[in-house]
Amino acid sequence: MLAWLILALVTLALIAVAGPAGATGTTAPSTAAAPAADDTAASLGAAISQQVRQFALEGGALPGMRLEVEVGKLDPRLRLAHCDRIEPYLPTGARLWGRTRIGLRCTQGVTPWNVYLPLTVNVFGPGITSAAALPAGAVLTAADLQTAEVNLAERGAAIVRLDDAVGRTLARPLTPGQSVRATDLRRRQWFAAGETVQISAIGPGFRVSSEGQALGPGLEGQAARVRTESGRIVVGQPVAERRIEIDL
Repeated sequence: MLAWLILALVTLALIAVAGPAGATGTTAPSTAAAPAADDTAASLGAAISQQVRQFALEGGALPGMRLEVEVGKLDPRLRLAHCDRIEPYLPTGARLWGRTRIGLRCTQGVTPWNVYLPLTVNVFGPGITSAAALPAGAVLTAADLQTAEVNLAERGAAIVRLDDAVGRTLARPLTPGQSVRATDLRRRQWFAAGETVQISAIGPGFRVSSEGQALGPGLEGQAARVRTESGRIVVGQPVAERRIEIDL
């Protein structure tokens, strides 16, 4: 929903800059001098920035969160021919989150073109931060942490629930007020090799449980191998103390 709303606003901004389809005027042929990309980007960027920032201030797409959008510049080496209609689109694999880009293509002009405009979409919301300077290896307690506004779109997934941080060990030091990210925490080991673990096989509308012996350590985020009572070896994700889940 956020992506479509921002792209809709970008479309309105581009139409305002480029003019309606079929507008009168002389278009530059491909061999003629065309406006430099930085001049085009200046007008496009100003319109896009105004529209998207206005949307960000309204904050209607993400309740309880605040958006900041930084519009980048086109490559100044580009030479773009005049275009009566410019359409934005989201490139394959891109998303309107963090450092990203949108595509701009000329759909009505003498010389079609397609370029990419860099964007930075910062999303601010409540997250867990350090209450004081904390060294690597520290085991986090509730007193070490506090809730504050953080940039959810920065590197690593932000920890947003206190329970997801308390009892965890820091992999790197934190400064006061720093957002706690998943990459700042050491992986939890839910069980050791040789321990008996509960196996939950989950499928559409059912769950089957059994027991088995771990063939290796059960590390968070890393698949683990377990031998069942029948001797079959299964692979699942460690999810809790001496427990793995298998999605069927």
